[in-house]
Amino acid sequence: MLNYLLFIVGFIFLIKGADFFVDGASALAKNLRISDLIIGLTIVAFGTSSPELVVNVYASLQGSNQIVIGNILGSNIINILVILGLASIIFPLQVTRDTVWKEIPFCVVATAFFGVLANDLFLSQQVVTDISRIDGILLLFVFVIFVVYIAHTMKKQRETYTEPPSSDVKRYGVATAILLMGIVCIGLNIGAKWVVDGAVELASFLGVSQSLIALTLVALGTSLPELVTSVMAAFKKNADIAIGNIVGSNIFNILLILGISSFVRPLQFNIGNNIDIFFAILAPLLLFVTMFTGRKKHLLERWEGLFFISLYAVYLMYVIVRG
Repeated sequence: MLNYLLFIVGFIFLIKGADFFVDGASALAKNLRISDLIIGLTIVAFGTSSPELVVNVYASLQGSNQIVIGNILGSNIINILVILGLASIIFPLQVTRDTVWKEIPFCVVATAFFGVLANDLFLSQQVVTDISRIDGILLLFVFVIFVVYIAHTMKKQRETYTEPPSSDVKRYGVATAILLMGIVCIGLNIGAKWVVDGAVELASFLGVSQSLIALTLVALGTSLPELVTSVMAAFKKNADIAIGNIVGSNIFNILLILGISSFVRPLQFNIGNNIDIFFAILAPLLLFVTMFTGRKKHLLERWEGLFFISLYAVYLMYVIVRG
């Protein structure tokens, strides 16, 4: 019973911790004169992905492979199909040309690259394959390429950046923002350990796989920071934050978090979970396609958001039936 209570309290730690982390990081970014899109792709994306990072490192150390992989794939699917679906229903999201042609395709390629590594280049005939430390290093190498691209974009944008007259970002000094993020990281670590412990026990009690719990409860819980951030951004009609947060978070999840997790401890991957990889690839691919459908180019409309949510409902039913 205590572990179940800590499971819930752990989620609260993760959600509130990520919220404060984003406040501090966004304030720091504003002090550095970075655009909203870059904030969404980097600072906010990392802040809202930090629960996944800490949960996965703990789960990896404990050898809970299904939680590690299921959490990331489930989170990435939820991020696009549910969170962007809801955000676009609140306010249709206009996406920048660079995001359409660079960041979204990069997200598709990164997820497909993980799928190849997880299946040992599709040559293995085994039911369970290994995601080795070498695979982790390869994922981290691709992440470095993404960071270099972002740094180059940031440099160009800072030359012409003009801060909007009004900003909803909380104002902190550089020292205060760094201190806030450091304190929050401690809370994230505590919350993550409780979430992993509770998830393992809950799966055992219900007689279901850790993969089901990770793809649903854990993934939804660790995606709540993205949900809150993107939905609030949609209410404020800030599409750059809403889209950048999700696309950036998905890239961080696949390349950085799974890269670190598999480097900490090689992961076992059951090829029965390839359908989850398929949906994790399909989600950003559909996002790219929707940029050219509807009444206006590069716009995620309300009906497309409804379609995203409906597709997730179908996937969720499949995951539950699969058990």
